[in-house]
Amino acid sequence: MTGAPILTAAQMCAAEQAAIDSGVDDYSLMEIAGAAVAEIIWRAGHKRDALILCGPGNNGGDGFVIARRLRDRGVAVRVAALGESGTAASQRARAAWDGPVEDMMRAAPGTQLVDALFGTGLTRGLDDAVAARLCALADAAAISHAVDMPSGVDSDSGALLSAVPRFGISVALGAYKPAHLLQPAAAHMGRPVLADIGIAVPSAVHRLGAPALSAPAVDAHKYRRGLVAVVGGEMPGAAMLAAAAAAHSGAGMVRLVTDDREAATPHAIVRQGWDGDVLSDRRINALLIGPGLGRDAAARARLDGVLAAGRAMVLDADALTLLGEDRTRAMPKGAVLTPHDQEFQRLFGDLPGSKIDRALTAARLSGAVVIYKGADSVIAAPDGRAAVATGASPWLSTAGTGDVLAGLAAGRLAATGDPFRAACEAVWLHGDAARRAGAAFVADDLLRMLPAAIAARL
Repeated sequence: MTGAPILTAAQMCAAEQAAIDSGVDDYSLMEIAGAAVAEIIWRAGHKRDALILCGPGNNGGDGFVIARRLRDRGVAVRVAALGESGTAASQRARAAWDGPVEDMMRAAPGTQLVDALFGTGLTRGLDDAVAARLCALADAAAISHAVDMPSGVDSDSGALLSAVPRFGISVALGAYKPAHLLQPAAAHMGRPVLADIGIAVPSAVHRLGAPALSAPAVDAHKYRRGLVAVVGGEMPGAAMLAAAAAAHSGAGMVRLVTDDREAATPHAIVRQGWDGDVLSDRRINALLIGPGLGRDAAARARLDGVLAAGRAMVLDADALTLLGEDRTRAMPKGAVLTPHDQEFQRLFGDLPGSKIDRALTAARLSGAVVIYKGADSVIAAPDGRAAVATGASPWLSTAGTGDVLAGLAAGRLAATGDPFRAACEAVWLHGDAARRAGAAFVADDLLRMLPAAIAARL
């Protein structure tokens, strides 16, 4: 379910130091990294001529190794440097390059551009003239590659420290860094590709991978597969969408609690009104409240009733707004929260750090799994695990898609009983359904794509 690890600059540095402490020479690591990147560049650009930009640190040293390796394959390589190499390993790499070294500020463009200027760990932006030159050379190239990440990016937060070109491929060394997946930097990475450099990189934070789902057991029945109750409110359409998504999620049964008895939901969804006994059925595996709930006294009463039920639940939309007005409210065990940026701020305030840091802090404070939604959704658990989802379709920015995600999360929660797993599966399936829907879809279209998205993961 979770994919490749994500490490901060400090964590990656510690992993490299651990390898060095175990007896691996730092220059040997540079040779391994350079060879790995050269292989990826070769596959993308083959024998197209390449201009490789080398900075003064170890990222620049990687660039000199890349240049040598590509030249050995018959690529017409030119190297341009920004100053002298300043570390022992990068100096060795530069000495091993026996070709000319041009001045980056005067170098002519190449068909391929390789940015090996600064990479991970940058704390301030490039000088304006250097940033402008990098952008010009990248724009002039047919194919552009960033070594570890584009120069001018804060690798931990994903912030742009200066002007940054949009690259075609960014080769992450050893592990993804937060900026490979977090906006706004992620939009400048092109296609992030992970290069194995032989370093152990344990991490509780990963890129979200495709889930491995299971078909129902041969003796399954509707209650064993999971019963979801969706509690609606003053805007029935949103709750209907969420209930339909839950019904297509793999759960066995969905009940929609609504005052609109004529709700145009699939016939398989049971409709019932709100009363004091509606949540008393012990067969309910997961509750969902928030889509279309409203924010009046009746909505508060329903939210109070759901929270008092003490079941595994998903809290979305209006439920999050009401919770944000009372931050002291404790979450029941097994809760999943699905805030977008504004809802997150209302719930948790202005937390420090990257989006990953903020999501993890929110999960720890609330005791709930948090799906911090956006183009770079972060799923965080109270125990420190997190997954980052990328590549979301921009067409998801339309009404009702959040209701579908909430319904999916509730359905997967009912089916699995595991809040973090359910949240990860829901986010992935939601994204895959959007990819299958194509362009200009509406939220209802996602429902038709969910069975195929689930079938592809069985």
